[in-house]
Amino acid sequence: MADEVDLIVIGSGQGGVPLAAEFGKAGKRVVLFERERLGGTCVNFGCTPSKAFLASAHAAGRARLAGDRLGVHCDVHVDQRAVMQRVRAVRDEWHAGVGPRLERAGVEVVLADAAFTGERTVRGGEREVRANVVVIDTGTSPAIPPIPGLDGVPYLTNKTFFDQETLPARLIVLGGGYVGLELGQGAQRLGSAVTIVEGGARLMAREEADAADVLRTSLERDGVQLELGAHASAIAYDGSTYRVTLASGEVIEGDGLLIATGRTPNTSGLGLERSGIATTQSGTVQVDEHLESTCAGVYAIGEAAGQPAFTHVAWEDYRRLASTLAGTPRRRDDRVLSYSTFTEPQLGRTGRTEAEARAAGIDARTVTLQLSEVARGVEWDLELGFFRLVVDNANGKMIGATFVGYEAGEIVQVVGFAIQLGATGRQLDDFVAIHPTFGEGLPSLARLLEKA
Repeated sequence: MADEVDLIVIGSGQGGVPLAAEFGKAGKRVVLFERERLGGTCVNFGCTPSKAFLASAHAAGRARLAGDRLGVHCDVHVDQRAVMQRVRAVRDEWHAGVGPRLERAGVEVVLADAAFTGERTVRGGEREVRANVVVIDTGTSPAIPPIPGLDGVPYLTNKTFFDQETLPARLIVLGGGYVGLELGQGAQRLGSAVTIVEGGARLMAREEADAADVLRTSLERDGVQLELGAHASAIAYDGSTYRVTLASGEVIEGDGLLIATGRTPNTSGLGLERSGIATTQSGTVQVDEHLESTCAGVYAIGEAAGQPAFTHVAWEDYRRLASTLAGTPRRRDDRVLSYSTFTEPQLGRTGRTEAEARAAGIDARTVTLQLSEVARGVEWDLELGFFRLVVDNANGKMIGATFVGYEAGEIVQVVGFAIQLGATGRQLDDFVAIHPTFGEGLPSLARLLEKA
């Protein structure tokens, strides 16, 4: 017979852990199930190791580029073994903190595959529990394309990439999205010869074309080979060399193969139907605006709920759900969404693009300021990129921005905060920015609205 508890959490990602800890600290009986490493994707396979990896990569890349126009010529030597050891050390340090945090909060952790056995009843290993509130925070895994020959080949994904002692001399990356570009550029800057194969006509198909073109320029400047509009039709591996045959007949050879062609939700083994929980066509949990599933009392957060695939969204989902359960309902989309790639330059977004705004029936207009017109960009030789602002013509309020450039993610979220406060372009124009900073481009950008 199932043991009655107050809260069941399936998955230990960046939403599930703080929710479990909060309930535990409040004296509630909480059971958290995790089948892999505590901390979820971000800590173990995503944000933490990848950004530690890129710290080394971008330091090397900037040093090499300094000779082009800054007159600083560097002989860059990368110790790949030391880089990867540091990445794992950072990853493991963050992972090691999750268990003690849950223990201090009084949360019972069950390290086992979990599945529903009945309505709001979950079993993992020898432990079966039931609760009035169940939260699914199971995230996603790499989607593996059905390419002939790929099955059985020892390819890399973001889950295994950081376990390498050194990098392949020649790395083939399938996929031109966020993961493929970050790890591909990082590997190139750390000494691999990288080829990125993307089936679409351009990189990062969800982003504005000219923004993606800036990243393409940077990647090509680093020496990355790009195969766009190219589809892998067959893959072979002889124990040392990978051969990827494209639909055109071209064959690309490499010493390593990274699959970064998308993500798939970790819901297939949960037995959701036993608790009356419906899924969408893509496999995510079907939820309402308050993140509740088709079974009352069962909620999903983060990627499991089809939310945008960012750690900060999962964490905000925890706050949304905690508020809802406390009697103050919040919606799944009640905050301005901001995000960034961590390529160099970064591509940062907040709010809506002009196309998205018009599709929603908003009369919007856009202004764009090239970084070559920002003093800091010229002085630091970081002119590649632009700032773009979208405003609602009806009231002058800012509704979106796309920034591409050095540390663009740090700057664009300032606009996201302003959008959340309902600020107008005129108010951004009135802002007195520090000279000379990249942020100085914000009022200059807003000033262009008067000329548009």
